[in-house]
Amino acid sequence: MSEKRKSIIPMEHYNMSDFLKGQASKIFTSVSEEDKAGFVLKHGKPMAVIISNERYERLLKEGIDINEY
Repeated sequence: MSEKRKSIIPMEHYNMSDFLKGQASKIFTSVSEEDKAGFVLKHGKPMAVIISNERYERLLKEGIDINEY
């Protein structure tokens, strides 16, 4: 029997230049309201990940502290 796998939804990508062009508030609001996670890219390379606070709280409740990794 084959094992069922949860489908992986790709994360959004946000360019560093968008943050520098005054779009940070819009991006953070979208991530928060839509409970998303996303990569922050600089010159096309991932530099950081942003996640909604709700998602972060769920990770903590599951015993996952991203600060330990």
